Amino acid sequence: MRDVQYILITGASSGMGEEIALSLSKEYDIILCGRDLERLNNVKNRCAPGNHIIWQYDLSNVDDLESSLTDLLKREEISVSHFVHCAGYMKMIPVKMLKKENFTDAFNVNIVSAALIVKILVNKRANHVALKSVVFISSNISNFGAKAFSVYSSSKAGLDGLMRSLAIELAPDIRVNSVLPGGVRTRMTESMYQDEELINRMASTYPLGLGNVTDICQAVRFLLGENARWITGQQLTVDGGRTINITG
Repeated sequence: MRDVQYILITGASSGMGEEIALSLSKEYDIILCGRDLERLNNVKNRCAPGNHIIWQYDLSNVDDLESSLTDLLKREEISVSHFVHCAGYMKMIPVKMLKKENFTDAFNVNIVSAALIVKILVNKRANHVALKSVVFISSNISNFGAKAFSVYSSSKAGLDGLMRSLAIELAPDIRVNSVLPGGVRTRMTESMYQDEELINRMASTYPLGLGNVTDICQAVRFLLGENARWITGQQLTVDGGRTINITG
């Protein structure tokens, strides 16, 4: 086997995952994971030069996930040293309209797939003890509440709970942390940014103003690298001070 190490980024076909992939491709070879092959190829073509690989997979299908990832690593003769879980499922659903399928879909993409990917990446036969650092993209709503966000917020809270337990279980060889973004404009949140009044109202609650995806990329890069060598099990909130603002 060629000992070629990669960073695996889920949700890499659009939004925050796409921007993180483009940014980190300057330093790493990337495995781009997503559902849409056309979008994945578009992202790959815009990445910095490298031996980037596409893993077209729908993370809502958790039943075949382990075998698909194991086959990819074996077929390409590569290992994964860093993992960033950007894939996310978000829908605003009032409690009176909730269905159990809403939770199944959200939890499979946001939590279960992350756990199963880590399971494969810590398997010695599958990934050859290569994994060093994991970053989950959570949300600042993980620790708070909002109307119609019960499915999304509970899934992100669960993701952070997974992060903390994995950080203990996998130490000292592997660090696991999460980044909790505030309101960042991406394809997934685009519909929320069509209302100018909403944008202005949101901006007024952010002491540093609204952020952009680059702010999240920098946090992810820091947690992946050696400058964060003594940091594990932590939620790094990157939200321009939104969650500490109790101004009336």
